[in-house]
Amino acid sequence: MRLGLRLTGAAVLALGVLVPFALIAALVTGGWAPLHQADAALTGTLHGWALAHPGWVGVTTWWTNVFAPFPLRFAALLLVIWLLRRHARRTALWVVVTMAVGGLLGALLKLLVGRHRPDLLDPVAQATGFSFPSGHALNATLAAGVFVLVLLPVVRHRRLLWAGALLVAALTGISRIILGVHYASDVIAGWLLGVALLAATTAAFTRRDAGSVVDRGLAPEETAHSVDA
Repeated sequence: MRLGLRLTGAAVLALGVLVPFALIAALVTGGWAPLHQADAALTGTLHGWALAHPGWVGVTTWWTNVFAPFPLRFAALLLVIWLLRRHARRTALWVVVTMAVGGLLGALLKLLVGRHRPDLLDPVAQATGFSFPSGHALNATLAAGVFVLVLLPVVRHRRLLWAGALLVAALTGISRIILGVHYASDVIAGWLLGVALLAATTAAFTRRDAGSVVDRGLAPEETAHSVDA
């Protein structure tokens, strides 16, 4: 009964974020002209800025490489090992499920939507594969979320932790637009999908309400206690 209620809560929470994601996906696949024109205009503007500031392109490239999906997954693996050493098996499983489902779902959606990346005459960066949604934005959101919710109970300056997580997710997504390898709608979709997955898996793995989780995080001691029980 409790599991059913938690899964229902997960679905309700995720739906609120999945609706705008689904809308963007529909507009992209349907070729809605205003969205594509806005994407092209912003891409062109930021590409012009990148060409005029090659030094910042180097900084942006460094950032997008450091916070790429694979380095973030490796960092999440280290977090899982730390949780297991604290006997927080349920929280460790939550991290694994959240990151794994996000990676698989992002790759599947890229294939289903099949959107090509921006085609620029003088590109400052190259990327392979399809464009929608942005894997960097999605995985940065997921990684930032799992680190925040796990570390909230053990840090003093919670606002700084939240600010750092938001900064990582935001700048990682923006870096992809600046480098001309994603449209803005790809990045926004990646952010939305990441938030939806975090809401769904968190609601499924914890007995507390969303407000409590956002405020206090997923305490390793509490989750380890529940598993032992």
